[in-house]
Amino acid sequence: MRILLTNDDGIRAKGLEVLEGIARQFSDDIWICAPDEEQSGMGHALTLTRPVRLRQHDERRFSVTGTPTDSVTMGLREVMDGPPDVILSGVNRGANLADDITYSGTVSAAIEGALAGVRSIALSQVYSKENAGDDVPFGAAVEWGAKVLAPLLDTPLPKRTLVNVNFPPLPPSEVKGIRVVRQGFHDYSRGTVVEGRDPRGFKYYWFGLEAIEHTLDHGTDLEAIDEGYVSVTPLQLDLTHHSSLGSLAERYAG
Repeated sequence: MRILLTNDDGIRAKGLEVLEGIARQFSDDIWICAPDEEQSGMGHALTLTRPVRLRQHDERRFSVTGTPTDSVTMGLREVMDGPPDVILSGVNRGANLADDITYSGTVSAAIEGALAGVRSIALSQVYSKENAGDDVPFGAAVEWGAKVLAPLLDTPLPKRTLVNVNFPPLPPSEVKGIRVVRQGFHDYSRGTVVEGRDPRGFKYYWFGLEAIEHTLDHGTDLEAIDEGYVSVTPLQLDLTHHSSLGSLAERYAG
C-alpha cells in the first residue's frame, strides 16, 4: 500500500510525526508532501498569484511553499512516481468538527485527494487546554489512530467522498470507542476579533478562536467528541441542495 501524508500545520509539525507513526503500521511505502509553514484555516485555497517551490528533505519527504491543496497537487504530480492508494491528512493540532470543516486546510487536503480519485482521510486531535501551543497531547490519536484507519482502508467509498476523523481530548485509556456520525453545526456568529497595536503604533486585528457555543444534536461529531468517542464522519463533495432544485426551477419556468 502506497500512502501520501500531508497536513496544514507544516512539515515540522508534531501531528505529522504522529501520523507517520500511524501510517507505518500499515505500510513502509510512505511519502510526505506538506506545507513548508503552517497553513491553518486556508481551506481549499490554491496558490495562483505566485510561484510554488518544492523542497526535498530526504528521499520521500518534501515540503511546498504553499497551501495544503498545493501540497497534495505537487505530491501527486511531481513527487510520487505513481498514484498512492490513500492520502492521509493530519494529525491536525485542534478540532475539525461541524461547519468548521469549511475553513480547514486539513480537511481540504483530503478533499483535493478525493477530487483526484484517491481514498482520502483527514485526522484531527481535539484539545481542551487553551493556549496549549506545542504542548497539545496527541495520545488519543497515537493509540486509536490505527484502530480507526484499519476499517477505513478496506471499506469501499463512493467517488468524491472522504472521511473526517476527530480524536477526543482525553488520555487514550479514557476514550470510550468509535462512533460513525454526521456533521454537526455550531450555534455562532464566528468567533471574536482581537484588536492590538504593533510597535510602530498601527492597529492590527487577530481573529480569536475562543470556545463557541453549540447544541449537541444527537448523532453528530460534536456530540461524539463531547461524550468521549472518536468521531468518524463520511463527507461528500456534492454541495447541491437537491430538494431546492424543483422549487427554484419553477421560478424560471414559463
